Formats: sequence, C-alpha cells, structure tokens
Amino acid sequence: METGTTGGVGRAEWVGLPGGLLTLRRLLLVIWTTVLTAVTAVVLGLAVGPAWAAAAGVWPAVLVWGWALLGRNWRSWRYAERADDLLISRGVLWREETAVPYGRMQLVEVTSGPLERRFGLASVQLHTAAAATDAKIPGLVPAEAERLRDRLTELGEARSAGL
Repeated sequence: METGTTGGVGRAEWVGLPGGLLTLRRLLLVIWTTVLTAVTAVVLGLAVGPAWAAAAGVWPAVLVWGWALLGRNWRSWRYAERADDLLISRGVLWREETAVPYGRMQLVEVTSGPLERRFGLASVQLHTAAAATDAKIPGLVPAEAERLRDRLTELGEARSAGL
C-alpha cells in the first residue's frame, strides 16, 4: 500500500488500494480479450475468409494497452482519514479528489459481489445528503473495509450529534 502526506490544512496519511483489485481487473481483461479474439477470428474467418481472421489481432493490442491503463488507474486510487473528513483521490488524466465530511455521512455500506468475494475484496460506499458527494472506495480487504465502515460511522455519529 502506498502512503504519503498531503499539504494544506492538516496532514493526512494516504493509503493506496491493495493489489487484489488490480489482479481481478486484469484477469477480466485477459478473459474478455481472449474470448473476443477467438470469436472475431472464427466469425471473420467463416464469413469473409481466412485472411480476414487476422483482424482479430486487434484484441491482443487492446490487451496490452488495457493492462498498462489498469495499472495506472489502480495506482491513482487512494484515501486518507483526516480529523474532520475522509479524502478520496483517483484519476490519471482527470484527477478527482473528494472530501466527505464525517458529519454529513448518512450511511456507510460495505458491499462485495461474487467476483469481489472470490478475490477477497470489498468496497466501502459512503452516502451523504447531497448525491454529488457520495463516494466509493473499491477493492479493500474485507477487514479493512469493515474497520473503515465502523470508524466512519462512529465519527459521523459524533460529528452529527454536535450540530
């Protein structure tokens, strides 16, 4: 996990996502590009001719490009717990940083679909009164997701009680 500090008011320790999410996304990329390569080669080979089956070679190029892109995207995700809010940062070309004040959190969910469970992953979904500030942290280890949910819920209750 990658950690670091951010400038501005208060210091925060940035935490990167564990590698399981990257592994899952790359596995899905390999599966889909393999299936698309085979289907494209067979369909074009039968419908147009064997020479056209070579056009299926575009999918391995997509695989190489997607492999690198997924790595860059995964490295861009990080979060930091500060005194008054949770920061979530993501994005490669268009960087997006979301600050969710603890006192504005209405619901903190931990979700895990079938593939996420198979890879030992969970996501934390934060809901606030303003839909624009809802945020999600994907690909966490379930124990960390539960710890984060419990901590955010505790901090949210403490901050909203002071209103």
